[in-house]
Amino acid sequence: RGGSTETGQALKYILHKGFPGGRNSSVPEVLIIISDGKSQGSTAMPAMQVKERHITVFAVGIKFPRWEELQVLASEPPEQHLLFAGDAEDAANGLYSTLGDPVCTATAPGCKVESHPCERRTLETVKELAGNYVCWKGSKQPNAVQASLCPFIRWKRVLIKHPSRCFRTVCSDPCDSQPCQNGGTCVPEGLDRYHCLCLQGYGGDAHCAAKLSLECSVDLLFLLDSSAGVTLEGFLRFKAFLKRFLQAVVGQDSPLSVGVAQYSDSVAIAIEVGQHKDVFSLMKSIDALNFSGGRTLTGRALQYISQHGFRSAPVFADVQDDLPRVVVLITDSKSQDSVAEAAKYTKDQNLFLIGIGSSFMRAELAMVTGNPQQTIVYSDPQDLFNRMPELQRKICSVGSPEGCQAQSLDLAFAVDASSGVGLENFLRLRHFVRSSSLHFVINRDVTQIALVIYGSKAHTVFALDTHTSSSAVLQAIERVPFLGGSASAGSALLHVYSDVMTVQKGARPGVNKAVVLLTNGGGMQDAAAPAQQLRHNGILVFVVVIGDTERDTLLRVAGSPTYLVHISSYEDLQYYQGLIIERICEEARSPVNLCKPNPCMNQGVCILGPGSYRCQCHGWEGPHCETRVVRGDSPRSPALPPRSHVQWSQGLQPFSRALQHSKR
Repeated sequence: RGGSTETGQALKYILHKGFPGGRNSSVPEVLIIISDGKSQGSTAMPAMQVKERHITVFAVGIKFPRWEELQVLASEPPEQHLLFAGDAEDAANGLYSTLGDPVCTATAPGCKVESHPCERRTLETVKELAGNYVCWKGSKQPNAVQASLCPFIRWKRVLIKHPSRCFRTVCSDPCDSQPCQNGGTCVPEGLDRYHCLCLQGYGGDAHCAAKLSLECSVDLLFLLDSSAGVTLEGFLRFKAFLKRFLQAVVGQDSPLSVGVAQYSDSVAIAIEVGQHKDVFSLMKSIDALNFSGGRTLTGRALQYISQHGFRSAPVFADVQDDLPRVVVLITDSKSQDSVAEAAKYTKDQNLFLIGIGSSFMRAELAMVTGNPQQTIVYSDPQDLFNRMPELQRKICSVGSPEGCQAQSLDLAFAVDASSGVGLENFLRLRHFVRSSSLHFVINRDVTQIALVIYGSKAHTVFALDTHTSSSAVLQAIERVPFLGGSASAGSALLHVYSDVMTVQKGARPGVNKAVVLLTNGGGMQDAAAPAQQLRHNGILVFVVVIGDTERDTLLRVAGSPTYLVHISSYEDLQYYQGLIIERICEEARSPVNLCKPNPCMNQGVCILGPGSYRCQCHGWEGPHCETRVVRGDSPRSPALPPRSHVQWSQGLQPFSRALQHSKR
C-alpha cells in the first residue's frame, strides 16, 4: 500500500480484532510479522501484550532490517523465532524449520533442522560530517554579511553487520551417499527413495554391486582403525564398507567365520570369530561399534590380534580348526608405533594379512603385508566400495588355492650372500624369499621349495623334500646365515643342477622345475654355461638382479628377457614380487617333459613313452636304476621271466618316498 511503517498499530489491530475466522483456544495461534523493522511508532508495548495473549510471534526481516526492533517483536527464544528473508530459499527453509519444530512438532521424513553461523545485516541512514566550509551569515550591522566556517553534514547509508546463528531445514538427497557402485547412476525418487541405473553386467543388484560369494572356508577377522587419524567420518565409512561386503558374501550356507576388532590406543575384539551364525545379528553388532579416537597404534593391534584374535573352540577335543586364518586390516592413518616387527610376528603365527587403505598408505600396507599384491589401495571414498570383488578374490586365494598355488612345482631359490650384497641387503633378499614362499601350498604333492645360498661356494640350506609345510619352510628361512666373501653365481647354478634338482634330493619326475637367482649382478661371468645346462634339462632359470650390471651378461644367463627382472634398488624388490610369482606360475602350467631332468639314477637313460617314461639301466636295476646288480645272483627258475633292467614308470605319479629315504 505504500505509506509509513506502523508495526505498532498493526499489533493493536490484532489485539482488538483477534484472528478472523480463528478456532477455539485449544488451537495454537501463530503470528508472522514480515517487516524491515523500521516502524515509525513504538512497538514495545503492543508486542508485549501480544505475547501475553500466548500468541507465538515470528519476526521475518526483509533485506536490511533493524534487528533490535525485530528482536523485541519475536517470541522467546529469539534464535528460533527471528528469521531473515534476504534469500528466498533460506527464508522458506528457516520458516518451515521453525514452524515445524515447536508448533507442529514434526519435520518431513528425511529432513532435519540445522544450525549454522550467519550474519544479520541492517542498512541504516546516518549523518556524517563532510567537513567545514565557508558560509555567509547575517551581521548586526545593516547591509553587511559575516563570513565564517560552517559544518557540512551529509546523509550516508551504512551496512551494519551482526554475527548470529541461523536455522534451516535441510532435506537430504537419497543419492548423497553415492549408493550405486561400479559406475551406476543414482536416480532420486522423492526424499527417501532412489534407484540405480547400472552398467551392463551389474544389473543383478539394486546397488550395481558385483555378485559376490565366498566359496572358500577361512577364519576371517576384520581389524578396523578407530583412531583420531581416520576421523569419525572415516570410521563410519569403514563400518558401511564392512556391512555391505559381508551382506554381499555371507549367505545362509556360507562357510565363512567372521570376527571384528577395532583399535586406537588399545584393541577391542567386539565380535569374536564365529560368534554370530546369521547375518542379521552380525550386522546388529557391527552397528553397535563406536568411534574411539586416540593414537594410531597399528603395531600393538597386530601383536594383540596375533595372540588373542583367533580362539578356536571345536566341538570335539580331537577336532582341530585347520582353516586358514586371515586378518583384513582397514586403516587410513599412518601408524604411530613400529609395524615391521609386529607384522613379522603375525606372519610367524601363520596368519595371512590383507591391507586396505587410501593411496598415501600404500608403502605402510606393503610393509605390513610383506607383499604389495596383498594390499588394496583406493583413490577416493566411493572407490573403496568398488574394491569389494578384489577383496573377495584375495581372501579366497588364501583359503582355496587356485592357479599357481594348485600346480605341482619344484622351486629352488639361489640367494647371493656375498660381501658385494652386504648383510643389510641380504636380509632384504631373505625376507623376499620368505614372503614369496607364502604364495605356494607346500607339501609333497603340490609345491616343494629348496633354498641355496652362495658366496664363492654354494651351500644347500634345505633340499626340496626337507620341509613339507609352510611353517617349517618359513622357520628355516629365518635361520639362514650371511656368508660374505666373493660371489660365484655359476657355482650356485651348477650346485642347483647337480645337488638340488635331482631325484636323490627330492625332485619329482613329471613336475615343472624353476630356479630363482637373486643377485646384485656380481660373479655372473661364469653363470651362462650352468644356466644353459639347467634349461637343457627342462629347468627354468629366472634371474632377479638388483643394481647396475651388464645387461648382455644377464641375458645370457636368463636365456630370454622374459625371465630377467632388473630392479634399481633393494627397497623396490617387494614391488616386483607379483610379476615374478606370475611368471613362475606360467611355467608351472606349461607342459612337462618327463625325462627332463633325468629321473634315472646311476647313469640310467630315460626313454619317453606315451604318458610315461622308463629307465634303461646298466649294472643297476629298479624303476630308477637305484639298486646295484650283485654278481653271482642265484639262477632264476626258467618259469619266471628274466630280471629286466628296463623298468616303466608312470611319469605323472610321484615315486615312492620310502625309496628316496632308503637311498639317503
